[in-house]
Amino acid sequence: MAWSARVPRTGRGDGDAAGEAPAARFPAAPPALASAPPSGATDSAARALRRSRASGRPPLWRELLLVAVCYLAYEMVRNLVPADPATAAHRAYELLGVEDALHADVEYDLNRTFVAHAWLAIGANYFYATMHFIATIGILLYLYIRRPERYGEYRTLLFATTVLGLAGFWAFPLAPPRMLPGFTDTVTAFGTWGIYGSGPGASVSNQYAAMPSIHTAWSLWCAMVVIGVARRRLVKAVALLYPAATIVVIMGTANHFLLDAAGGAVTLAAGLAVGRGAFLVKARARAPGQPPAP
Repeated sequence: MAWSARVPRTGRGDGDAAGEAPAARFPAAPPALASAPPSGATDSAARALRRSRASGRPPLWRELLLVAVCYLAYEMVRNLVPADPATAAHRAYELLGVEDALHADVEYDLNRTFVAHAWLAIGANYFYATMHFIATIGILLYLYIRRPERYGEYRTLLFATTVLGLAGFWAFPLAPPRMLPGFTDTVTAFGTWGIYGSGPGASVSNQYAAMPSIHTAWSLWCAMVVIGVARRRLVKAVALLYPAATIVVIMGTANHFLLDAAGGAVTLAAGLAVGRGAFLVKARARAPGQPPAP
C-alpha cells in the first residue's frame, strides 16, 4: 500500500505537502504556557520568597513605615508632656537630695569639667545630639540585613522600651540639671547645635521630658544587641563602652541626672519583660508548626 494511503487526511488545503504528518503530531503550546515567564526566573523568585519567609525578615516598606510612625508619635507625645516648671524644678531638687544621700551627685563636677575644656564640651554636644540616632538606626539595619532571625525580637524590645519611656515622661515631668542654678548648658555656652531642651530645638520641644533617659535606654539596647549577636569578645567589650560614654555625656552636658540614667536602665528591663510577654502570647496563639512572626 502506498505511504499516502496509510496517512489519514486532516482537511488541509492542497498546498500542504504530501505525506506530511498531521498537525496533532506537533501541537501548539497552550496560550497560558506560551505567555508564562521563563522557568528560571520563576524558580528564583520562589526561592527568594521562601528564604524571606524562613528568615523571618518582614517587608522593608512595612518596617520603614513603622519606624516613621513610631518616631512621629514619640515626638508628638513627648511634647504633650505636662509642662509645670515649678513642679519640675522641685522634683529636680528632690532628685539631687536623693543622690546626695547616696553620695552619687556627680553631675555638677562633670559639668564643670566639660565647661573647662571646650573640645570636650563641643564633642559631647554633638555626641548627645546625634549618636543615639546613628547607633540605634545603624544596628536596626544590621539586624534586618544580616541577622533577620533576631530582628523582630530586638525591634519589639526597642519599641516597647520607648513607649514605656514616654509613659515616664508623662508621669514624672522633671527639670534637667542645666535648668538649675550653678549648672551650665553646654549647648548655649559653646554655641553648638543641640536637640530638645536647648539650642534651636528648644522652642518646639518639651524641656521637662528627662526621666527616664531615653539616651541611656537606647545605648544599653545597642550594647545588648551587639553582645547578643557578636562572636568576638573584643567586640562585646567595646559595645559596653557606648552606654558608659553616653551616661557620662548626658551628665557632663547637664541634660540628665545620674538617676535619670538609672531610670533608663529600668525602662529597658521593663521593655524586655513586656517584649518577652508579647512574644510568648503570640507563640501560644500561633498554630502548631507555623514559624514565629517578626
